[in-house]
Amino acid sequence: MRLFNKSLMINATVLAVFILSPLPCQSAVSQDVIQISEDHLNNLGITQGKLTAVSQLPVLYAPARVVIPPTSEYVISTSQAGLITRLNAAIGDKVKQGELLAVLNSPDLLSLQRSYLKANSELELGKLAYDRDKKLLDDGAIAERRWQETRTFHSTLASEANERRQLLEIAGMTRAEIEQLQKSHHLSGLLSVRSPITGVVIERMAIAGSRIDPLMPLYRIANLDELWLEINIPQEHIAQIKIGDKVLLEKPPTEAETPQSNAASLTPVTAQITLLGQSVNPESQTILARALIKGIDPNVRPGQRINTQIIQPKAGNTFSVPNTAIAQHEGKSFIFVRITEGFKASLVTIIGKQGDDSMITGELTGKEMIATKGAVSLKANWLGLGSED
Repeated sequence: MRLFNKSLMINATVLAVFILSPLPCQSAVSQDVIQISEDHLNNLGITQGKLTAVSQLPVLYAPARVVIPPTSEYVISTSQAGLITRLNAAIGDKVKQGELLAVLNSPDLLSLQRSYLKANSELELGKLAYDRDKKLLDDGAIAERRWQETRTFHSTLASEANERRQLLEIAGMTRAEIEQLQKSHHLSGLLSVRSPITGVVIERMAIAGSRIDPLMPLYRIANLDELWLEINIPQEHIAQIKIGDKVLLEKPPTEAETPQSNAASLTPVTAQITLLGQSVNPESQTILARALIKGIDPNVRPGQRINTQIIQPKAGNTFSVPNTAIAQHEGKSFIFVRITEGFKASLVTIIGKQGDDSMITGELTGKEMIATKGAVSLKANWLGLGSED
């Protein structure tokens, strides 16, 4: 009887513990289905939308400067000293190849023209002697030695005349002007300076009425059909950047837009990284990356400082969703996928952000409908499923 009472006491104790202990309930995270009616969706302000597949991923925002490639920039000067009598182009003007930029009055040009005409006249006399001795040699009237001397003398005269002609071309005279000089023998000290390329005047370095020395620069002209971006990449991010990555240029807000409106956006202008620097700037601790801008845009100008975004291609299930579609819980990110009963919380990983959108990956097919707004309300209902209420 004592043994029976003792067993009875043990069973009663275990039963009391079982009754007093709370029943284990499912946690809020494990209960991922949210049952909600269609009418209740409107009351909670929940809107729905589809997933947007993305093929490229934003990697880094970085400041950049628009520069002109060295091969597209020319400094215009003249090899002759003289007085500037006229300047035809100003900063910002578009000029065509061969267009007149300036006119100089150069006494040195007169000396070059006189030397050319003299050398050309001597060449004509030498040509007559060359033709005469060539005929005499064919007739056997002169020795071979005399013919060699005549031919050598004619070659010397031709070289000297060609040298004088090249000096005139270097001075700035065109071939048509030189031929006209040869025909008319009319000397002129006016030297025309013309543009060697089609481009834009970037800088004017002389004024009319001033005297310039040989090789003194007059203009700086650039062809703006191709521009570069010099991007400052923080050294800790250089391993993320690769040659061939695309670069988007950020468009600043217009005067009608306020900074509070967050109106800055990415322009359609793109560039591609073609070079990664091999040294670190000791002051800014950044590495220079060079990108070639594709296409011409009037909003992109040399010397401009602009924010850029580097993007890379992304394979696999990567989607773009509004930031309002994402809910955070215990350090993890969730979106709410539409199902028959209501919504289902789906775990995702955020791999990038661009403006008001986030790039995510997860166990998604891309055909799902999700809650694009009202994630906060759904999260509250979701976490409340396991409560006593």
